[in-house]
Amino acid sequence: MLNGWYRCEGDDITLTLHVQPGAKRSEIAGLHSEALKIRLAAPPVEGRANEVLLKFIAELFEVPLRQVTLQRGVKSRQKVILVQSSSVAPESIIRA
Repeated sequence: MLNGWYRCEGDDITLTLHVQPGAKRSEIAGLHSEALKIRLAAPPVEGRANEVLLKFIAELFEVPLRQVTLQRGVKSRQKVILVQSSSVAPESIIRA
């Protein structure tokens, strides 16, 4: 299945994200062009925002942290994340 901000290949989901660090709380902020916008309650210092992002995505998709990997965008607001073996549909996290 192909969508603007995610791609499903079997049980794996690849997400395209636009991340805004330094927010009051971590939350989904809707769509930003062809990416899902996420506000993070973490500063963009020494990889803290990336750690918080991976934990946040793991919780949303109900998978262990080891099944979520940052594929691109370590030092960018534009990130590509791989979520392995999730039974949660990407569309459902926007509605929640």
